[in-house]
Amino acid sequence: MAMVLGKSYLFSACDYSQKKNQEGGGPLYSKRIPGFCCSRNRFTSLKMMALRCDFNAQRMVYLEREILSKRRFHLVPIKAQWNQIQNGLIGKTPKWWETGLQPNMKEVTSAQDLVDSLLNAGDKLVIVDFYSPSCGGCKTLFPKICQLAKMNPDLQFLQVNYEEHKSMCYTLNVHVLPFFRFYRGSRGRVCQFSCTNATIKKFKDALAKYATDGCSLGPAKGLDEKELLALAANKDLSFTYKPKPVQPDPNPVPEKEDTPVLKTCLNSKESEEKSLVGARG
Repeated sequence: MAMVLGKSYLFSACDYSQKKNQEGGGPLYSKRIPGFCCSRNRFTSLKMMALRCDFNAQRMVYLEREILSKRRFHLVPIKAQWNQIQNGLIGKTPKWWETGLQPNMKEVTSAQDLVDSLLNAGDKLVIVDFYSPSCGGCKTLFPKICQLAKMNPDLQFLQVNYEEHKSMCYTLNVHVLPFFRFYRGSRGRVCQFSCTNATIKKFKDALAKYATDGCSLGPAKGLDEKELLALAANKDLSFTYKPKPVQPDPNPVPEKEDTPVLKTCLNSKESEEKSLVGARG
């Protein structure tokens, strides 16, 4: 059986080292492949490189078409390569937003993941990076963000792919890329801004200011209440949130009424205006 792998062909063959063609004396294959062998079973000017190994107790021949001036064989084992092809390891190159990642950098998968990551960070400074694979500014700035993450292992960097989470970004009012938000403990969001490779100083200044802040007191806080309600109202997101119940004030302040002195002043002014109108009339 022939198996197509890109521009190459993989098929089972007999022991061609022993069998000979009666006419031409060339190697005889168990099945002739059209376009590869001529009538005398000899190779044409479209040269093939024959690669042989044992695969599942059968001898396999790996043929690759090449235009060469000379004819030659090159035999190498392909069992390891075939396993890598099955596992998807060959031909897979990492994307630019996947290279240089540090242990303290994490890709956000959903709105719930973003909320949970901020709440679980405690007093740690969390930097949320909104980026897009098609954004040139994001691509240029990303290596420096990875370098800063490596220099600050105590910080948490969250990456939000704009192309995969457009609806969530719209709800959070993120419309410019690259865009960053800084969160810290119970203080919640401390700053937000957009910067590029040319304005990286803005990012470094915010990092120096909030990374050395003292620990925040109280429970961890992430997104604002309005943002949480907006995410829960978005039907495109599988996120649920129950608003906090509004507790009545135990000591309400009564509304102040107008004092009698103020009322008498108003009455005197009204009487004066009436007397002036009567005098003119």
